[in-house]
Amino acid sequence: MFFVCISLFSFSKKIVTNKEKYRLLCQTEIDIPIFSQAWWLDAVCGEKNWDVSLVEANDKILASMPYYQPHPGIITMPSYTQTMGPWQTKESANSKYTTLLSKRQAFYKQLIAQLPRFTFFLQNFSYQVTDWLPFYWEGFRQTTRYTYILHHIKNHQMIWENMNSNLRGHITQASAKNGIIVKTGVPIDDFLSIQEKTFLRQNIKNKENQSTLRTLIEVSRERGQGEIWGGYDPEGRLHAAIFVVWENFSAYNLAAGGDPALRKSGAHSLILWEAIRHVSQYTDTFDFEGSMIPGVERFFREFGAIQTPFFTITKGKLSLLNRACLKIGRIINR
Repeated sequence: MFFVCISLFSFSKKIVTNKEKYRLLCQTEIDIPIFSQAWWLDAVCGEKNWDVSLVEANDKILASMPYYQPHPGIITMPSYTQTMGPWQTKESANSKYTTLLSKRQAFYKQLIAQLPRFTFFLQNFSYQVTDWLPFYWEGFRQTTRYTYILHHIKNHQMIWENMNSNLRGHITQASAKNGIIVKTGVPIDDFLSIQEKTFLRQNIKNKENQSTLRTLIEVSRERGQGEIWGGYDPEGRLHAAIFVVWENFSAYNLAAGGDPALRKSGAHSLILWEAIRHVSQYTDTFDFEGSMIPGVERFFREFGAIQTPFFTITKGKLSLLNRACLKIGRIINR
């Protein structure tokens, strides 16, 4: 007698998670912003600390919204990540506005419904997201913030002419008079050191995670999507440095630092200008990741950048225990 043993597993279909589907999507969909790409989320969140809501139809992903959950019940922004929020596939240019609006609001409603239970939610949405009504209807709140953006950066002459004249003078002086030489490939430890000097000068603590920044620089360099520019004097001293990342849609001024004793050399202005010119071979837009701090805001504005609003969406409150957990987590991971 022959016994035929049939494994139940042969009938079972492999379950594909939202995250696995999203990873495949990110490999083919270049319109997903860099801050929401799977490789970026792995670097800034840790592979196990993020997930994603999806809207699907006919085996096709129509909309997505990744989220970072460092602790159960808390959804917030990871370090060195400007925006997250919802994304959806492009619609036909012939689509009626009312159709587009109805679809978008339906997508957002489904994305919200898939979020895990939380006591606190905070995300910065891309400035391309101008409709947050579905979130308002679900009890979320909105705060308007600003970034500063340079468009048409491939036209170097136009960007130069639109700059504040004093800024142009600082850039010229840094190179011609002070002998500042701009270099890429600045060692990560040198960059982190000079960044820390900036926080000490400002007498504030760096709330971001330096370990995350180190990982992000390494991964971005490996992918050819990020680099550090540094300004050195003839004696080899590093005056200032910036870390910039880029994608097809835009480049982003992600982190910076300067030596307080060498602030008047104009190095920071010069390295930003050289970085903008360099990344123009990859994109036509430069996002300064605008600050709400008056002095920093003014500096970015002097480049001729356009003030652009974006939304911070929140819901719920952080308890004292939640705040302590988040703070301890940042300290441990430094």
